[in-house]
Amino acid sequence: MSAALFPIPPTNILPYSGEAILYADMFPQAESDVIFAQLITETTWKQEPIKMFGKLVMQPRLTACYGEKSIIYSGIEMPPLPWTNLLLTLKQRVEQIAQVQFNSVLLNYYRDGKDSMGWHRDNEKELGHRPVIASVSFGAERKFALRNYISKMDAVSVSLAHGSLLLMRGDTQHIWEHSVPKVKFAQPRLNLTFRVVQ
Repeated sequence: MSAALFPIPPTNILPYSGEAILYADMFPQAESDVIFAQLITETTWKQEPIKMFGKLVMQPRLTACYGEKSIIYSGIEMPPLPWTNLLLTLKQRVEQIAQVQFNSVLLNYYRDGKDSMGWHRDNEKELGHRPVIASVSFGAERKFALRNYISKMDAVSVSLAHGSLLLMRGDTQHIWEHSVPKVKFAQPRLNLTFRVVQ
């Protein structure tokens, strides 16, 4: 699928050292509505504990892992469930843009504005050097923030809309960290990050 087919041209939101290319209209509105509703009801959601400041607390979101390989982050290993027909279809659509064959996907369900994701990088050794990660969002728009990992400066942010794709590659996961901050009020949102796990 050529980038020229998108009404809104894809844009790299990073100022240097990496690519985070936003496809604001990857999936049409009506199709995104159907996908969102289907994923909410068909996904086997879990809430995992995570260690923060020396204490175990429940993650402020629901998660699920599907595909061929476990996903490991923040000391959590998530064994995968088999691909569903819908997830395979989404994977194939995203692969046409990324020109990469993904073997796993991590789903995050942000139920309201209190659900969030802290600052982190997706740089686990299982993802290899300079990983390609395709992040697809459905549901309510939420702010996605990035900042330089070393200096904590040069912050950029973007609202990830219903049906959008953010394709991160190059040095992005080494130079930049990202987060989904809490907000006072938000409707439910889903985010799917397709990965190549080695």
